[in-house]
Amino acid sequence: MPKKEKCQKVRLLVLDVLKPHKPNIVEFSQALCKSNGVKNADVMVYHVDEKTESVKVVCEGEDLHFNLIISTIEDYGAVVHSVDRVMIGEKPEALKLHEYEKKEFYR
Repeated sequence: MPKKEKCQKVRLLVLDVLKPHKPNIVEFSQALCKSNGVKNADVMVYHVDEKTESVKVVCEGEDLHFNLIISTIEDYGAVVHSVDRVMIGEKPEALKLHEYEKKEFYR
């Protein structure tokens, strides 16, 4: 029987999220940082409608708990449209977005 491998830690999540205007992105980011494992939360609004706003959410940490992060997002009335990037592994220096990724990400 093959040996069961240890799961790698999730270090970075990039999510496309649709949220209501309230809470604002400061309160939303603070709530994400209270999620187990999230050390940094970067939330950027890229589109605004009458009742909602589309945001890119970047969560960084040593061992992110995906289901808790999704649950926190949903608790604030938001919906995850897509998981755009996941980084798993042991090298935190690899978390930095490359220049070409920043240009694409923040369009």
